[in-house]
Amino acid sequence: MEKSQYKSQMRTQRHKRLRSKVSGTAARPRLAVFRSNTAVYAQLIDDEAGKTLGAADSRKEAKGTLVEKSKLVGANIAKMAVEAKITEVVFDRGGFRYQGTIAALADAAREGGLKF
Repeated sequence: MEKSQYKSQMRTQRHKRLRSKVSGTAARPRLAVFRSNTAVYAQLIDDEAGKTLGAADSRKEAKGTLVEKSKLVGANIAKMAVEAKITEVVFDRGGFRYQGTIAALADAAREGGLKF
């Protein structure tokens, strides 16, 4: 097994373990984050209804580092949530470590008015 396959498989296992404990509702949706090499994606998900309430990604953002783009994504998703009268969310880091782009997105979402 190649190193990249192993890393991906381990992240998937961490995400499954995390998702067994984390679930979103209409009042407190799940803020799911995915990070690729080039972009960061965030979604507000109501798991009970199986619906996405809002989404933001860094592909539309201006040039900059991935950390800078993730800060903008965090601010955008927080603004979207506040407009939908959502103040509390459950954070789903997607099996990624809470550092770098994931931490920057979370901090920006907190600054935007979300509680988690």
